[in-house]
Amino acid sequence: MRMRKCFPRTLCLAAVLCLIASCAWANDSLPYDCYNYDYWNNILYTPAPYVPDGSISGATLEWQGQPLGAFRMPQDLCVSPEGNVYIADTGNNRIVVLSGDLKTVLQVITDFDANGKKETFSSPYGVAVSQNEQLYVADSQNHRIVVLELDGSFVKYVQDPKSEVLDEKFVFTPLKVSVDYADRVYCVAQNMFQGIMVFTAEGDFTGFFGTISVKISLWEKFWRKVSTKEERSKQQLFIPTEFTGIDVDDEGYVYTSNKDTDGIQAVRRLNPKGEDVIRKGAKENLGGDRVFGTVGNYSGPSQIVDVVYRDHGIYSLLDARRGRVFTYDHEGNLLYIFGGIGTQEGTFRVPAAIEHLGSRLIVLDSQQANVCIFSETEYGRLINQAVSLRYDGDESQAVPLWQEVLRLDENNELANSGIGKAYLSAGDNEKALTYLRRGMNRAYYSVAFKRWRNEMLAGNISWILTLVVVLVILLMVWKRVLKPRLAAARTAKGGRTA
Repeated sequence: MRMRKCFPRTLCLAAVLCLIASCAWANDSLPYDCYNYDYWNNILYTPAPYVPDGSISGATLEWQGQPLGAFRMPQDLCVSPEGNVYIADTGNNRIVVLSGDLKTVLQVITDFDANGKKETFSSPYGVAVSQNEQLYVADSQNHRIVVLELDGSFVKYVQDPKSEVLDEKFVFTPLKVSVDYADRVYCVAQNMFQGIMVFTAEGDFTGFFGTISVKISLWEKFWRKVSTKEERSKQQLFIPTEFTGIDVDDEGYVYTSNKDTDGIQAVRRLNPKGEDVIRKGAKENLGGDRVFGTVGNYSGPSQIVDVVYRDHGIYSLLDARRGRVFTYDHEGNLLYIFGGIGTQEGTFRVPAAIEHLGSRLIVLDSQQANVCIFSETEYGRLINQAVSLRYDGDESQAVPLWQEVLRLDENNELANSGIGKAYLSAGDNEKALTYLRRGMNRAYYSVAFKRWRNEMLAGNISWILTLVVVLVILLMVWKRVLKPRLAAARTAKGGRTA
């Protein structure tokens, strides 16, 4: 009888061990490390959230029965609402459109008819497809944004912005472009540090968006006070960052990536007013790697070159310095890290852009001139689904997923914290305390402790009040009866002694 009871448990244990072993084996066979950071900023290696699933290049594709030809320094890619992939093949002055499986070339746009005149691209650097299914191309060296229908027919230009806030010698050179649900155009332009340029649906420039505030030292303030008006006009503001990537979510919030000298915050979530409303998490670090060296090729903070919003509050950043992909949730928690620099499949030489294609991630490498494809593993799927459920308010349903994550990665603080938050929402404060302590989540642990304390007080209030009454009565008896008698006895004893 005992053997029959133990046998299924043995099988389950063996299955779990095999799964963990397979994850470890998969990590050993990968050309990059997968890791996260614990509460104390120690690196913890994890199972792989994504694994390489092939790559595509122009040399491996065909168009109209002929080889498409290699990409040349491609700089951007995007996914349309219908799931097709648009690649800005910058060096070849063309836009290549691929099917969602990345196997078929659907279209190659090299020119278009603009009001009876044949026009071509010159170094198209950025590309985006709006919800209204129009194609926006940052035609950088022609100093314009070209708007086309998806069949390649011309719609309009966005060019030659005019405003008092722009320098007379400013040359509009768009690099990255994105469009919101109202067809407002957001553009990252070369040598434009004031912020993201915003255009109306008609193409009129309205101003800057998401301008990063400049911190001026006391020394700089002093020199501004003593300098003349002419000298102040010649002084340039020191802008610590410049924007590198842009994406817009379904609600119209704009995610922007930027170069950041301190590696603390390299992504922003801008509301319609241009205010940064991103949540930074307990560590307040949205800049990629938390720990890095000071010498060697991998030295210095992460250099974030692109951002992609992936639904349910999840977004990923692309680090060009170390070839890493960093993924965060809507609360600013770092979910997982993977990727690296190299020439093996799954690594990059010069990563330029990132997009999500269903459950897959695709990364454009400008130097290797290819698109690297990454498929979601069981570990990555569990984390993504659990975070999505919490974002949608279904925290209780996320608990089994987080428990599976812990079976694969017992040190995962996020999983412990996720289970603790779910128990906290369900009102089970005692269990919440246990998991939140394991997840090193001080903020939620404090909330759970206060609720648990209040719960204990409310549940035992009658006993507590009874105890207080008994103590008060005993104190009164002591003061009014026992203490006087004891004092009288001592006095009488002293008299007899004398």
